[in-house]
Amino acid sequence: MQTYIGIDLGGTRIKGVAIDANRKILHQLYTPTNDGDDLVWKSAILRTVTELKSITKDSKPFIGISAPGITNESNTAIACMPGRLQGLEEFNWTDYLGHSTLVINDAIAALLAEARLGAAKDKENVALLTLGTGVGGAILIDGKPYQGSFHKAGHIGHMVIDSEGTPDVTGMPGSLEDAIGNCTIERRSNGRFSQTHELLEAMRKGDQEAKMIWLLSVRKLAIGLASVSNVLSPELFVLGGGITEAGDDLFNPLREYLEIYDWRPNGNRAQVVKAVFGDMAGAVGAACYAIESNLK
Repeated sequence: MQTYIGIDLGGTRIKGVAIDANRKILHQLYTPTNDGDDLVWKSAILRTVTELKSITKDSKPFIGISAPGITNESNTAIACMPGRLQGLEEFNWTDYLGHSTLVINDAIAALLAEARLGAAKDKENVALLTLGTGVGGAILIDGKPYQGSFHKAGHIGHMVIDSEGTPDVTGMPGSLEDAIGNCTIERRSNGRFSQTHELLEAMRKGDQEAKMIWLLSVRKLAIGLASVSNVLSPELFVLGGGITEAGDDLFNPLREYLEIYDWRPNGNRAQVVKAVFGDMAGAVGAACYAIESNLK
């Protein structure tokens, strides 16, 4: 039986999954790693692949790797990932692992997991946003992941919401990532909170300043989604990442703000749903990408 292995390269651990040609999940596992040491995460991926091969008894799997950064044109390596995971850029995974290996951006991998097996299954035009430390994004057009020229497409987190705002890591002023990403919560709260969940806890206890900060962030997220809707006109938005664990405190005001900002000709609107997959999304999506690339 031909199997497909998906690997998600994270900062603290490697997530691995084996699936069959029908996208049935056969096994999944976690392997600890270390964000600063290239030897550790490379060897951790090799151990994960070796263990999954042993479990599935398939000596010739196809492999997909989900990783942060921008891939090269052939999706065989990460071409651009400055500042993190030294040694990742242009690393030849096929040679290292001894098997045909493709690489895909982690947000695109998460989108593929949702599109093939999760919240966006059977949908054709979808935008996914991951709300966490930053804001990632990915786009599905006519049922296929869209990477665009230079494979830069989908970086929704770097769209401008406030042209007078603080520049983000790409230099864009007042970006969506700046508006709601956990990376800016300390600045947005004037030092009161270091994590978004602390802000939410305070809001739930009646802290009015915390509520104002949170609702401003959600309002800007709604403006961002409405802007993406005007450009791409997706039928569905899928939201994932740790900030979505806010649940109704996120989704209820978000839908209320979308009633204000979302242009809906003839009443048509994109639905907004929470992602089904958690931290295994990247691995599952990478395995799905390996399947689809093998079938071309």
